[in-house]
Amino acid sequence: MKRLLRLLPWIAMAIMAIILLPRPAATQDRDRREGHPHIQAALQELREAKHELEVADRDFCGRRRDAVRQCDQAMQSLQRALDCDRR
Repeated sequence: MKRLLRLLPWIAMAIMAIILLPRPAATQDRDRREGHPHIQAALQELREAKHELEVADRDFCGRRRDAVRQCDQAMQSLQRALDCDRR
């Protein structure tokens, strides 16, 4: 366990280095053609989360209304980003 804890920062740095490497232009073009699959997936997850909140039989300690509103705001923001990229 101690060994894993000592290696954890190095593993995290390696993952970050991989993520932050510049991507070839071909990959960026593919993302644009495919309509940004991660953003599309995030939109779908937010829609499902909002639906679960709306049909839930509890109020989540009074947080449900705010959570639904914040889902709407996040979806609008992501949609605006996609719309802006299509111009």
